[in-house]
Amino acid sequence: MEGASKKRGSSNVVKYNKWGYIFLLPFIIVYGTFQLIPFVSTIYYSFFENYRSGLKQIGPNFIGLENYHSLLSNADIWKYTENTFVMWILGFIPQIVISLLLAAWFSDPSLRLKGQRFFKTVIYLPNLIMAAAFAMLFFTLFADSGPINAMLTSSGILAEPYKFLANTGSARALVGFMNFLMWFGNTTILLLAGMMGIDISLYEAAEVDGATAGEIFWRITMPLLRPIFVFVLITSLIGGLQMFDVPQILTNGKGAPDRTTMTLIMFLNNHLFSKNYGMSGALSVILLIITGILSFAVYKFTTNQENYG
Repeated sequence: MEGASKKRGSSNVVKYNKWGYIFLLPFIIVYGTFQLIPFVSTIYYSFFENYRSGLKQIGPNFIGLENYHSLLSNADIWKYTENTFVMWILGFIPQIVISLLLAAWFSDPSLRLKGQRFFKTVIYLPNLIMAAAFAMLFFTLFADSGPINAMLTSSGILAEPYKFLANTGSARALVGFMNFLMWFGNTTILLLAGMMGIDISLYEAAEVDGATAGEIFWRITMPLLRPIFVFVLITSLIGGLQMFDVPQILTNGKGAPDRTTMTLIMFLNNHLFSKNYGMSGALSVILLIITGILSFAVYKFTTNQENYG
Protein backbone atom coordinates (compact mmCIF):
# COMPACT_ATOMS: atom_id res chain seq x y z
CA MET A 1 0.00 0.00 0.00
CA GLU A 2 2.75 2.37 0.94
CA GLY A 3 4.61 1.65 -2.32
CA ALA A 4 1.45 2.23 -4.35
CA SER A 5 0.80 5.59 -2.69
CA LYS A 6 4.38 6.66 -3.40
CA LYS A 7 3.96 5.74 -7.06
CA ARG A 8 0.72 7.72 -7.27
CA GLY A 9 2.43 10.70 -5.61
CA SER A 10 5.38 10.58 -8.01
CA SER A 11 3.02 10.27 -11.01
CA ASN A 12 1.14 13.38 -9.84
CA VAL A 13 4.42 15.28 -9.60
CA VAL A 14 5.31 14.22 -13.14
CA LYS A 15 1.91 15.45 -14.40
CA TYR A 16 2.35 18.82 -12.70
CA ASN A 17 5.87 19.14 -14.13
CA LYS A 18 4.52 18.38 -17.60
CA TRP A 19 2.06 21.27 -17.37
CA GLY A 20 4.86 23.54 -16.20
CA TYR A 21 6.91 22.71 -19.29
CA ILE A 22 3.84 23.25 -21.50
CA PHE A 23 3.32 26.73 -20.06
CA LEU A 24 7.03 27.51 -20.59
CA LEU A 25 6.92 26.34 -24.20
CA PRO A 26 5.62 29.64 -25.74
CA PHE A 27 8.44 31.58 -24.06
CA ILE A 28 11.05 29.05 -25.19
CA ILE A 29 9.79 29.19 -28.78
CA VAL A 30 9.70 33.01 -28.89
CA TYR A 31 13.08 33.33 -27.18
CA GLY A 32 14.71 30.78 -29.48
CA THR A 33 13.21 32.27 -32.64
CA PHE A 34 13.75 35.96 -31.99
CA GLN A 35 16.76 36.04 -29.65
CA LEU A 36 18.80 32.85 -29.45
CA ILE A 37 18.96 32.07 -33.20
CA PRO A 38 19.81 35.70 -34.18
CA PHE A 39 22.40 35.81 -31.38
CA VAL A 40 24.15 32.64 -32.58
CA SER A 41 23.89 33.80 -36.22
CA THR A 42 25.49 37.15 -35.36
CA ILE A 43 28.46 35.45 -33.74
CA TYR A 44 28.75 33.01 -36.65
CA TYR A 45 28.68 35.66 -39.40
CA SER A 46 31.14 37.89 -37.53
CA PHE A 47 33.88 35.52 -38.77
CA PHE A 48 32.93 36.11 -42.42
CA GLU A 49 33.63 38.74 -45.02
CA ASN A 50 30.16 39.72 -46.16
CA TYR A 51 29.44 43.13 -47.68
CA ARG A 52 28.15 44.84 -50.81
CA SER A 53 30.47 46.83 -53.08
CA GLY A 54 28.29 48.79 -55.46
CA LEU A 55 26.02 46.22 -57.09
CA LYS A 56 28.39 43.36 -56.35
CA GLN A 57 27.99 41.14 -53.29
CA ILE A 58 31.30 40.13 -51.69
CA GLY A 59 31.15 36.93 -49.65
CA PRO A 60 30.26 35.43 -47.36
CA ASN A 61 33.90 34.28 -47.14
CA PHE A 62 35.38 32.91 -43.91
CA ILE A 63 38.17 35.22 -42.69
CA GLY A 64 38.44 34.24 -39.01
CA LEU A 65 39.21 37.10 -36.64
CA GLU A 66 40.02 39.63 -39.36
CA ASN A 67 36.85 41.67 -38.72
CA TYR A 68 37.73 41.94 -35.03
CA HIS A 69 41.30 42.93 -35.83
CA SER A 70 40.13 45.63 -38.25
CA LEU A 71 37.73 47.08 -35.70
CA LEU A 72 40.10 47.06 -32.72
CA SER A 73 42.96 48.52 -34.75
CA ASN A 74 40.71 51.35 -35.95
CA ALA A 75 41.01 54.48 -33.80
CA ASP A 76 37.39 55.37 -34.53
CA ILE A 77 35.95 52.67 -32.29
CA TRP A 78 37.85 54.01 -29.28
CA LYS A 79 36.69 57.54 -30.07
CA TYR A 80 33.08 56.40 -30.30
CA THR A 81 33.44 54.43 -27.07
CA GLU A 82 34.64 57.60 -25.34
CA ASN A 83 31.73 59.57 -26.81
CA THR A 84 29.25 56.98 -25.58
CA PHE A 85 30.58 56.95 -22.02
CA VAL A 86 30.87 60.74 -21.78
CA MET A 87 27.25 61.27 -22.85
CA TRP A 88 26.05 58.46 -20.58
CA ILE A 89 27.83 59.98 -17.57
CA LEU A 90 26.44 63.45 -18.38
CA GLY A 91 22.95 61.98 -18.14
CA PHE A 92 23.43 59.42 -15.38
CA ILE A 93 25.03 61.59 -12.67
CA PRO A 94 22.19 64.16 -12.45
CA GLN A 95 19.71 61.31 -12.96
CA ILE A 96 20.87 59.35 -9.92
CA VAL A 97 21.31 62.46 -7.73
CA ILE A 98 17.84 63.87 -8.48
CA SER A 99 16.25 60.42 -8.23
CA LEU A 100 17.79 59.74 -4.81
CA LEU A 101 16.67 63.15 -3.58
CA LEU A 102 13.11 62.73 -4.84
CA ALA A 103 12.86 59.16 -3.53
CA ALA A 104 14.10 60.29 -0.10
CA TRP A 105 11.51 63.07 -0.02
CA PHE A 106 8.62 60.87 -1.11
CA SER A 107 9.51 58.10 1.35
CA ASP A 108 10.03 60.40 4.36
CA PRO A 109 6.84 60.18 6.48
CA SER A 110 7.83 63.22 8.54
CA LEU A 111 7.49 65.54 5.53
CA ARG A 112 3.89 64.50 4.86
CA LEU A 113 4.01 65.64 1.25
CA LYS A 114 0.60 66.13 -0.35
CA GLY A 115 -0.29 65.00 -3.86
CA GLN A 116 2.43 62.35 -4.00
CA ARG A 117 0.57 60.22 -6.55
CA PHE A 118 0.22 63.19 -8.88
CA PHE A 119 3.91 64.10 -8.68
CA LYS A 120 5.02 60.47 -9.10
CA THR A 121 2.89 60.25 -12.24
CA VAL A 122 4.26 63.53 -13.61
CA ILE A 123 7.92 62.63 -13.13
CA TYR A 124 7.35 59.23 -14.76
CA LEU A 125 5.55 60.63 -17.83
CA PRO A 126 8.75 61.54 -19.79
CA ASN A 127 9.66 57.84 -19.71
CA LEU A 128 6.54 57.12 -21.77
CA ILE A 129 7.47 59.58 -24.53
CA MET A 130 9.36 58.12 -27.47
CA ALA A 131 13.01 59.12 -27.67
CA ALA A 132 12.47 60.14 -31.30
CA ALA A 133 9.81 62.65 -30.22
CA PHE A 134 12.13 64.02 -27.52
CA ALA A 135 14.98 64.38 -29.99
CA MET A 136 12.81 66.17 -32.56
CA LEU A 137 11.52 68.53 -29.85
CA PHE A 138 15.02 69.44 -28.69
CA PHE A 139 16.26 69.72 -32.28
CA THR A 140 13.57 72.36 -32.86
CA LEU A 141 14.08 74.13 -29.52
CA PHE A 142 17.87 74.43 -29.81
CA ALA A 143 18.14 75.08 -33.55
CA ASP A 144 20.06 78.17 -34.65
CA SER A 145 16.75 79.96 -35.29
CA GLY A 146 14.84 78.11 -32.58
CA PRO A 147 12.94 79.54 -29.61
CA ILE A 148 15.80 79.09 -27.12
CA ASN A 149 18.17 81.21 -29.21
CA ALA A 150 15.37 83.70 -29.86
CA MET A 151 14.79 84.16 -26.11
CA LEU A 152 18.52 84.44 -25.34
CA THR A 153 19.18 87.03 -28.04
CA SER A 154 16.01 89.07 -27.38
CA SER A 155 16.84 89.26 -23.65
CA GLY A 156 20.38 90.45 -24.42
CA ILE A 157 22.13 87.43 -22.94
CA LEU A 158 23.61 86.55 -26.34
CA ALA A 159 24.58 88.94 -29.08
CA GLU A 160 23.99 86.34 -31.78
CA PRO A 161 22.43 82.85 -31.88
CA TYR A 162 24.55 80.13 -30.32
CA LYS A 163 25.09 77.01 -32.42
CA PHE A 164 24.22 74.38 -29.82
CA LEU A 165 24.55 71.46 -32.21
CA ALA A 166 27.77 72.72 -33.77
CA ASN A 167 29.78 72.73 -30.53
CA THR A 168 31.02 69.56 -28.87
CA GLY A 169 30.23 70.49 -25.27
CA SER A 170 26.69 71.73 -25.87
CA ALA A 171 25.79 68.88 -28.26
CA ARG A 172 26.95 66.24 -25.77
CA ALA A 173 25.25 68.08 -22.92
CA LEU A 174 21.95 68.11 -24.84
CA VAL A 175 22.13 64.34 -25.40
CA GLY A 176 22.94 63.76 -21.72
CA PHE A 177 20.16 66.12 -20.62
CA MET A 178 17.59 64.33 -22.78
CA ASN A 179 18.62 60.94 -21.39
CA PHE A 180 18.31 62.39 -17.89
CA LEU A 181 14.80 63.71 -18.57
CA MET A 182 13.63 60.44 -20.09
CA TRP A 183 14.91 58.12 -17.35
CA PHE A 184 15.05 59.94 -14.01
CA GLY A 185 11.35 59.19 -13.35
CA ASN A 186 11.85 55.46 -13.82
CA THR A 187 14.94 55.53 -11.58
CA THR A 188 13.03 57.49 -8.92
CA ILE A 189 10.25 54.88 -8.83
CA LEU A 190 12.75 52.02 -8.48
CA LEU A 191 14.70 53.73 -5.68
CA LEU A 192 11.47 54.75 -3.97
CA ALA A 193 10.26 51.14 -4.00
CA GLY A 194 13.53 50.08 -2.37
CA MET A 195 13.31 52.80 0.30
CA MET A 196 9.72 51.96 1.17
CA GLY A 197 10.78 48.36 1.77
CA ILE A 198 13.15 49.42 4.57
CA ASP A 199 11.80 48.79 8.06
CA ILE A 200 10.81 52.16 9.54
CA SER A 201 11.83 50.98 13.02
CA LEU A 202 15.46 51.28 11.92
CA TYR A 203 14.97 55.00 11.30
CA GLU A 204 13.16 55.45 14.60
CA ALA A 205 15.97 53.70 16.49
CA ALA A 206 18.58 55.87 14.75
CA GLU A 207 16.68 59.04 15.63
CA VAL A 208 16.47 57.95 19.26
CA ASP A 209 20.25 57.44 19.23
CA GLY A 210 20.66 61.02 17.99
CA ALA A 211 21.68 60.30 14.39
CA THR A 212 21.38 63.19 11.96
CA ALA A 213 19.45 62.99 8.66
CA GLY A 214 22.72 62.66 6.74
CA GLU A 215 23.98 59.86 8.96
CA ILE A 216 20.67 58.00 8.63
CA PHE A 217 20.81 58.29 4.85
CA TRP A 218 24.42 57.11 4.44
CA ARG A 219 24.50 54.50 7.22
CA ILE A 220 21.00 53.00 6.92
CA THR A 221 19.28 53.94 3.67
CA MET A 222 22.16 53.53 1.21
CA PRO A 223 23.49 50.18 2.53
CA LEU A 224 19.99 48.66 2.48
CA LEU A 225 19.27 50.25 -0.90
CA ARG A 226 22.43 48.79 -2.44
CA PRO A 227 20.76 45.91 -4.37
CA ILE A 228 18.34 48.31 -6.11
CA PHE A 229 21.13 50.81 -6.66
CA VAL A 230 23.30 48.14 -8.31
CA PHE A 231 20.38 47.12 -10.53
CA VAL A 232 19.82 50.74 -11.58
CA LEU A 233 23.54 51.25 -12.25
CA ILE A 234 23.94 48.11 -14.37
CA THR A 235 20.75 48.62 -16.39
CA SER A 236 21.63 52.29 -16.95
CA LEU A 237 25.13 51.27 -18.08
CA ILE A 238 23.68 48.77 -20.55
CA GLY A 239 21.23 51.39 -21.80
CA GLY A 240 24.05 53.91 -22.14
CA LEU A 241 26.10 51.53 -24.28
CA GLN A 242 23.01 51.06 -26.47
CA MET A 243 22.47 54.80 -26.86
CA PHE A 244 21.27 55.43 -30.39
CA ASP A 245 17.98 57.16 -31.12
CA VAL A 246 18.58 60.52 -29.40
CA PRO A 247 22.01 61.37 -30.93
CA GLN A 248 21.00 59.73 -34.23
CA ILE A 249 18.01 62.03 -34.72
CA LEU A 250 19.59 65.09 -33.10
CA THR A 251 22.61 64.99 -35.43
CA ASN A 252 20.92 63.35 -38.45
CA GLY A 253 23.14 60.29 -38.02
CA LYS A 254 26.34 62.29 -38.57
CA GLY A 255 27.50 62.49 -34.94
CA ALA A 256 28.13 66.21 -35.37
CA PRO A 257 30.19 68.13 -34.64
CA ASP A 258 33.14 66.20 -36.05
CA ARG A 259 31.70 62.82 -34.91
CA THR A 260 31.98 63.80 -31.23
CA THR A 261 28.43 62.58 -30.56
CA MET A 262 28.77 59.39 -32.61
CA THR A 263 28.01 56.38 -30.38
CA LEU A 264 28.93 52.73 -30.78
CA ILE A 265 25.41 51.77 -31.87
CA MET A 266 25.38 54.59 -34.44
CA PHE A 267 28.68 53.18 -35.73
CA LEU A 268 27.07 49.73 -35.88
CA ASN A 269 24.07 51.17 -37.72
CA ASN A 270 26.38 52.69 -40.35
CA HIS A 271 27.85 49.24 -41.05
CA LEU A 272 24.36 47.76 -41.31
CA PHE A 273 23.27 50.56 -43.65
CA SER A 274 26.25 49.86 -45.91
CA LYS A 275 25.38 46.10 -45.88
CA ASN A 276 28.65 45.16 -44.17
CA TYR A 277 27.16 42.32 -42.16
CA GLY A 278 30.45 40.70 -41.16
CA MET A 279 31.78 43.88 -39.58
CA SER A 280 28.39 44.57 -37.97
CA GLY A 281 28.39 41.12 -36.38
CA ALA A 282 31.92 41.59 -35.05
CA LEU A 283 31.02 44.97 -33.57
CA SER A 284 27.91 43.47 -31.96
CA VAL A 285 30.01 40.76 -30.31
CA ILE A 286 32.53 43.36 -29.08
CA LEU A 287 29.68 45.38 -27.58
CA LEU A 288 28.37 42.23 -25.88
CA ILE A 289 31.80 41.54 -24.37
CA ILE A 290 32.25 45.15 -23.20
CA THR A 291 28.77 45.17 -21.64
CA GLY A 292 29.36 41.85 -19.90
CA ILE A 293 32.76 42.85 -18.51
CA LEU A 294 31.58 46.24 -17.24
CA SER A 295 28.38 44.83 -15.71
CA PHE A 296 30.35 42.08 -13.96
CA ALA A 297 32.93 44.62 -12.71
CA VAL A 298 30.21 46.90 -11.31
CA TYR A 299 28.48 43.96 -9.65
CA LYS A 300 31.68 42.60 -8.08
CA PHE A 301 32.82 46.04 -6.91
CA THR A 302 29.51 46.85 -5.25
CA THR A 303 29.26 43.36 -3.75
CA ASN A 304 32.76 43.64 -2.28
CA GLN A 305 31.90 47.07 -0.89
CA GLU A 306 28.81 45.53 0.74
CA ASN A 307 30.84 42.69 2.27
CA TYR A 308 33.50 45.02 3.65
CA GLY A 309 31.12 47.82 4.58
